[in-house]
Amino acid sequence: MSTFSMPVEVSRKPWGYFWMDEVARGFLLSGMTLLGVVGGFVAEGLELPAVQLGCWWLSFLAGGVPAALKAARSLVDDRKLDVDLLMVVAALGAASVGRAGDGAILLFLFSLSNALQSWAMRRTRWAIEALMTLHPEGASVLLPDGREEWRPLEALRPGDVLLVRPGERFAADGTVLEGYTDVDESALTGESVPVDKKPGDQVKSGTLNGHGVVRVRVERPAGESTLAQLIRLVERAQASKSRTERFAQRFEGPYTMAVLLSAPVIFALTHFVLGLGADESWYRAMTFLVVASPCAVVIATPAAVLSAMAAGARAGVLFKSGAALESLARARIFVFDKTGTLTEGRMRLVHLEVLHGSEEEALALAAGIERYSEHPIAQAIVEAHRGPTAEVREIRAIRGHGVVGVLSDGRRVWVGNRRLLRELGAELPKALDRRLEELEREGKTTAVLGVEGRPVALLGVADAPRPEAARAIAGLKARGARVVMLTGDRRAVAEHVAKQLGIEEVYAELLPEQKLLRVQQLAQEGTVVMVGDGINDAPALNAAHVGVSMAAGSDVSLESADLVLMRNDLTRLVGAQRLARDTARTVYFNLAFALSVIGVVGAFALAGKVPLPLGVVAHEGGTVFVVLMGLRLLAHRVQG
Repeated sequence: MSTFSMPVEVSRKPWGYFWMDEVARGFLLSGMTLLGVVGGFVAEGLELPAVQLGCWWLSFLAGGVPAALKAARSLVDDRKLDVDLLMVVAALGAASVGRAGDGAILLFLFSLSNALQSWAMRRTRWAIEALMTLHPEGASVLLPDGREEWRPLEALRPGDVLLVRPGERFAADGTVLEGYTDVDESALTGESVPVDKKPGDQVKSGTLNGHGVVRVRVERPAGESTLAQLIRLVERAQASKSRTERFAQRFEGPYTMAVLLSAPVIFALTHFVLGLGADESWYRAMTFLVVASPCAVVIATPAAVLSAMAAGARAGVLFKSGAALESLARARIFVFDKTGTLTEGRMRLVHLEVLHGSEEEALALAAGIERYSEHPIAQAIVEAHRGPTAEVREIRAIRGHGVVGVLSDGRRVWVGNRRLLRELGAELPKALDRRLEELEREGKTTAVLGVEGRPVALLGVADAPRPEAARAIAGLKARGARVVMLTGDRRAVAEHVAKQLGIEEVYAELLPEQKLLRVQQLAQEGTVVMVGDGINDAPALNAAHVGVSMAAGSDVSLESADLVLMRNDLTRLVGAQRLARDTARTVYFNLAFALSVIGVVGAFALAGKVPLPLGVVAHEGGTVFVVLMGLRLLAHRVQG
């Protein structure tokens, strides 16, 4: 069946579609079970035994058969006993001692609890469903002859030029070739403000084009796009389990077996040792079986973990697993790469000291001679100047030294380092040389702009820290974290950036293998979070307990990381840790509450102080309570 025929089938068979929906089916069966319970007690009051029996049958069929089938599948396919079997046995046990009404109430509350759990878990799956809906079915491709052709998503190839109109989603990762627009990236990054795009800027698949018409060159196939990677990350995250979740799953089978075996033991002790009647002894055994069921224990962790992962995904913080969430809650050591993580990863002109003339004249002169160069320092100078540039001809690059050119009036103009000055026979005054040394100690890469033999300006270029980096570091330290910087950059540069950001512990001039070794050493001192974005960070990301990658990082670092920050905003890491700790507290509270209910109410049930209906309310009420406690995390705001 093609994907396009599915809606037609649904519209012809709405009942079948409704029945296949797990949540809708659960609430329907719960309603039928409740109808049987109410009808049974009304018929009992009216002394209509036949009607009463029919109502009990309706409750047991609607509420018990689905649970029995699920328990049978679990037993046959997975060789595992689960709580559904406990509920069915307890309901049948109540009916066997003439308490069919109590058994029907049990099945109704159990059925309703399962329906509520399904509804709650569906809410946590909306993150992946929302990502899936971001994929357009295809895009308009511009052909070499100027014609426009619509192609499906899987037919798009790198190099194709897409025409994207206002209100359309970008079908693939690409680069803007023509046009200006604003792009809504909120679905991927959690950033509500549209981002302006111009020729040369990158756009991501699944984001929404604003008011402009743009031409975009496809850089990656749809299957390798940012959106496709995110969908795979979230799918893997929902499939993987934390240590606490795995424990709860392993706990369920043996515990269920123990509770089932306890029923005949309790019956024997109360009947043959304490001398209670057979009916009363069996009733106590069934009540204990209901109360001791581990539903709340089993659901306590996934309800919280999946809700937290959904809240994170909605804010552009993607956890690859529940284990990453659990480890982040314990983390006390945060290790950061410098370039591209704590800094913006590109050079900017951060210092201009004019010796002759005005700043505007100096910038126009420097941009004029550097405008054709692809060197990062040259690009930083050109980007810093917005106005018209000076006319410079006969531009010549001297490798390792700088650039030389000629002005329209025949004067020689140059930009370069000390070696260029010596090459040109120019003399740099000692005061200016000392000033260059001061700038270099501050972590700046320096250059001198000059005309003929006279220096005109001193230029300082640096990879500037991210605007939010200092606030993120301060937020982590306020929560008791130890913050470390690892970088392959020069020590002077690293220490200057670290001082700006408030980081005291710095390890510089490291090779990738040395970064890995240092992370391994730190891991022996506590739970380590490593934040990086480059290919050379991948080994260290793998070695850390939690690897964190920026979405703008390399594909290798994205694959190696356990947590991806889609907005490239380090303050989101602070919010992610707060979310992780809130999740851990919720999980521990849920487990303590669930085990306490079992212990306290179970003891009263053994003493005959808890009737079966009250035991059912305590059990199912506890289960719904821990689910709702987990769902509270859906409203968590992930921000620094």
